[in-house]
Amino acid sequence: MTEGKNIPNSSADVPFRSKELRKQSLIQHTGLVGVIDEGTKTIGFSIYTTPDFNEIAAHRVELSVISPQDGWYEQDPLEIMASINKCAEEAIKQLPEHGFTSSDIVSVGITNQRETTIVWDAVTGKPLYNAIVWKDIRTSSTVEKIVAKVQDPNHFRNITGLPISTYFSALKIRWLKDNVPEVRQAIRGQRCKAGTVDSWIVWNLTNGALHITDVTNASRTLLMNLETQNWDPVLLKTFAIKEDMLPTIRSCSEIFGKITSERSALRGMTLSGIMGNQQASLLGQMCVKPGQTKNTYRSGCFLLCNTGDKPVFSRHGLLTTVAYKLGPQAPTIYAIEGAVSVAGHALSWLQNKMRILPDSRDAEKYAEVVPTSGDVYFVPAFTGLYAPYWRQNARGIIIGLTQFTRKNHIVRAALESICFQTRDILECMHQECGYEINKLHADGKLTTNNLLMQLQADTIGMPVFRSQLMDSTAFGAAMCAAQAEGIDLCKFEPEKRYYENVHYDTFLATTTDVERKERYGKWKRAVERSLGWVIKQKKTREHTEENYRMLSSLPASIFLISSFAMLVHSFAATAQ
Repeated sequence: MTEGKNIPNSSADVPFRSKELRKQSLIQHTGLVGVIDEGTKTIGFSIYTTPDFNEIAAHRVELSVISPQDGWYEQDPLEIMASINKCAEEAIKQLPEHGFTSSDIVSVGITNQRETTIVWDAVTGKPLYNAIVWKDIRTSSTVEKIVAKVQDPNHFRNITGLPISTYFSALKIRWLKDNVPEVRQAIRGQRCKAGTVDSWIVWNLTNGALHITDVTNASRTLLMNLETQNWDPVLLKTFAIKEDMLPTIRSCSEIFGKITSERSALRGMTLSGIMGNQQASLLGQMCVKPGQTKNTYRSGCFLLCNTGDKPVFSRHGLLTTVAYKLGPQAPTIYAIEGAVSVAGHALSWLQNKMRILPDSRDAEKYAEVVPTSGDVYFVPAFTGLYAPYWRQNARGIIIGLTQFTRKNHIVRAALESICFQTRDILECMHQECGYEINKLHADGKLTTNNLLMQLQADTIGMPVFRSQLMDSTAFGAAMCAAQAEGIDLCKFEPEKRYYENVHYDTFLATTTDVERKERYGKWKRAVERSLGWVIKQKKTREHTEENYRMLSSLPASIFLISSFAMLVHSFAATAQ
């Protein structure tokens, strides 16, 4: 393993050449760009100088998750906005230390967790229900109904690039419509608005003047046609969703409007960038050529491979998505994606539920105590398996335990599970995209774990390039907002390879092909054993209550019938 080296032939091809060359590639403007980074677990606001994109101020807070039932995940939309306002206010307070003020912020970009869905009242501006988070699986029965109707979970893949799954926003909107009376009432009154988190943020920052989303977020709803980049009428009809509820689809990078909310420290600033967080990470990693691939390691893992200006439709369960569109007239760049729903979350589970880890941040220390996982395999399919399996009926298993197994082996197996799931997706990407993938770019909070990065290189047999930015999501969103026409804080010319702040630590594989094949084969066997644990869906509450009412009425019915029979018998005896 080697660390701290900026390898010239990395797939991003972006080592900086010289200050003189940078001056040629970037317009000489001075100004700051702010980024709202709304993730699943944290919300932050970062401020960058341009054109060098140096982060000079930032503030982040934790975002709480509500889990009313097993497999249900919600967040408070009002908490989201309050956290954004707080982070922006605190970050701006740091500017005088660097000789700037809030007036130096020329534009603001937004990057957000995708698929998570919010519905709200257009008149009051208040949410009609909590945000349903992307990994929520309450819509399983809705998925079954839709699949039964169209006969194939991949029925819309050639239109949307996506399977019919609990993952996507269309199913969440349909569930809200079917199960929340306040939502149905608002729809009847034509007051209901729906969207991903970016739409909710923009609506609030502009006091309801803008109801918009960008193509990257829209491509994750199962409602957008990838070719037309508009809401598809067939899909809207299938999911019984009215188009007037949905936001207008825009490019990722253009002047959208002014922030007018009096609650925000950003009031008066221009919104000019919106990207889903994983697409922003792809851009921030400078994976701008076909075949360049990145993985973001957070609570889940998200691998994206740039496929250029033509969508690649997967035959192996990968998602086809929009990578970015940097302007209304700019070409649309596509990607294929595989998502691992449980990555860092497995470590949190070992800490909070199993009490094996005192702190998930200590996973590296605990795993390093043992040289291997002791042939223990951990498949963390807590809510099913995503790409490339797409099996909602899978559940988590830890297999290979012996009397010699220690908690350290299980922690190490949890780290290895992240690496094996990543390999599952890379194997499919290599077959699908037609480009050679010979290195993997890595970012995200979990990449601070050196052992994880080394295990990843050993599992896939190729170099892992860890971005020194650790999390390139906000950086990608900053570039997106700064280069918008009319903002012009920088000029995005990745083909000239002049972007200075993308540097990498490099982890090289230390295993043989034979070792990798043997261990990966055992992982696949463990996955097979995790499938099919959920045999059938639980009965609905309405169905259970109906049966109860029917059964509870039986004693009274029997009493009435028997009493009537006795009365008839009595009359008959008297008559005799």
